[in-house]
Amino acid sequence: MTGFARLRKRASSGLALAIALVAVGIGYSVAAPNSSAQDAGLSVEAMAGQEIYENGCITCHGRNLQGVEDQGPSLIGVGEASVYFQVGTGRMPLVQQEAQAQRKTPAYDDAQVNQLMAYIQANGGGPQLPSEGDLRDGDLAEGGELFRLNCASCHNFVGRGGALSSGKNAPSLNESSDLDLYTAMLSGPQNMPVFGDNQLSPEDKRAVINYVQTLKETADPGGANIGRAGPVPEGLVVWVVGIVGCVIACLWVGTRS
Repeated sequence: MTGFARLRKRASSGLALAIALVAVGIGYSVAAPNSSAQDAGLSVEAMAGQEIYENGCITCHGRNLQGVEDQGPSLIGVGEASVYFQVGTGRMPLVQQEAQAQRKTPAYDDAQVNQLMAYIQANGGGPQLPSEGDLRDGDLAEGGELFRLNCASCHNFVGRGGALSSGKNAPSLNESSDLDLYTAMLSGPQNMPVFGDNQLSPEDKRAVINYVQTLKETADPGGANIGRAGPVPEGLVVWVVGIVGCVIACLWVGTRS
């Protein structure tokens, strides 16, 4: 074989290799688009939320919001309402696994919570925050009836909370804002049932919020409320204090005579 023939053969082999590499590259780019292409549909706020998610949430909830067994549930379908309640009240992210996430100082500021909400909403969908308006714009009497029917068995008749099974509890509503209450009803966190708009309409939710917040702001005309624990504990305290007072009075009279 002449030198020219060998050179032409090498050139042909190189050209074939280059064509093959280009074909593989094109095929890969079509089959597996890069992250920038996937993120092209996200808003700037949602992209910032993605960074927060990947730094603080992905270990327990998975790369695609699908959840991780024995670590954290799926976030598909929970919506921004659940994110607001869980992250905005400091219940998430969890520092350690426990029977129930407790309210604490939030790990993220309001802007970061909004960014995380935007990311979860864009990728998982679900219940959204209520539109602008007064969340207490509901009938007070109707709210009281709805609260006693749906909430009092766990949260107490005055929203002070109560114990549940397996170390869990229905939290006190004393620190809950209007939006905390609304998003809790929408998302049904932990042991709480979901009260979607088919169960409690937006008007019903506003009525419940009005009732709960009015209870918190109402003074106790009878004096010390003893934690508003209810008539039985209050009666017991009165009985014990009364008996002890009578005994002390009898002893005092006896020493005077």
